[in-house]
Amino acid sequence: MRTMPKRLEKGDLVGVIAPSSPPDLDNLKKALPFLEEMGLRIKMGKSVEEKNGYLAGTDEERLADLHEMFEDPEVKGIICAGGGYGAARIAGQIDYPLIAENPKVFWGYSDITFLHTAIGQLADLVTFHGPMLASDVGKPEFHERSGRMFGQLFAPFELHYTDEISPLETINGGEAIGELVGGNITLLRSSLGTRFEFDAKGKILLIESIGNSPQQVDAILNQFKMADKFKEVAGVIIGDFKNAEPEPGEPTLTLDEVLDYYFKPLGIPVVKGFKIGHCEPHFSVPLGAKARLDADARTLTILPGVE
Repeated sequence: MRTMPKRLEKGDLVGVIAPSSPPDLDNLKKALPFLEEMGLRIKMGKSVEEKNGYLAGTDEERLADLHEMFEDPEVKGIICAGGGYGAARIAGQIDYPLIAENPKVFWGYSDITFLHTAIGQLADLVTFHGPMLASDVGKPEFHERSGRMFGQLFAPFELHYTDEISPLETINGGEAIGELVGGNITLLRSSLGTRFEFDAKGKILLIESIGNSPQQVDAILNQFKMADKFKEVAGVIIGDFKNAEPEPGEPTLTLDEVLDYYFKPLGIPVVKGFKIGHCEPHFSVPLGAKARLDADARTLTILPGVE
C-alpha cells in the first residue's frame, strides 16, 4: 500500500514547477486564478520561466525546484505547469528518500509519466495523473469536468467512471482489482531497461498516447509484449489516443485492430474509451491507489488518493 499524501485545505501553499519543457507563460498566467479560486496560494519554481532550448532551464535548475518544493514544509502540494520533454533527464538525480519523508500531492501527466513511475516505485507515494496549468487549465477549451477533478485533492472520496462519462468498449470481460499504474505509452516505453522500468504485475495498467500513428502504437505495444510487461497484469484501461491517425494514403491497420491484436489474447479485463490523457474533459486519477475494473459492466472504481 503506497503512502497517500495529506489532503489539501483552503489557504494551503502549492508549488508550481516545470520539470520538462518551457510552459507557455501566457497560458500559465491565465491558469493561476483557477488555483486561487480553490483557495490555494502559489509558490512559483525558479526555473518555470527559464528556457534552455526545449527545456525549462538546466537539469540542475529543474531538479532544484522539485527538491525545494518537497523540502519546504510550507508547500503542501506540487502542480506541474506542463509537459513536453525532459522529466526523465532529472529522474536519476532525484532524492527519493526526501520525497518519501515528505509525502505531498504531486500532479501532472504526459512527460510527467516518467516522474510518476519513478516516484511511485522509489518513494512509494500515490501521485496524480491530471491536467496541467499551462498546457490545459489556461486554455479556453479547458472543460468544467476537468476542473472539478481537482476536488479529489481536498477530500478523500472514491472516483467512479461509467459510460455515462464517455462511451466505453470492452475488449475482454471480467473483473480486475489492483493498484492503478501507468500513463503515457511513450514515457512508459522510455523507462524500459532502466532502474525506473514500470512494474505492472498484479496491477491495473493505464495507457494513453498523443501523436502516435497505429504503426507507432503497434511498435510500442510490441516492445511491451516482448519485454513481458503484460505478463501478470491484472487489467488494462485504455485512455485517449489523440492524433493517432495514419498518414493519408498509406496502407495501415486501424488503431482498434492494433489494440485488439495485443490485448484480446491476454484474456484479462480490458476496456477502452476512457477520457484520460490529452483530451477534454480529462478524468484525473490517483496513480498507486487501489482500483477495481469491471469490464463486463464497463465501470472503474478508484479508492481515494489522499488522506
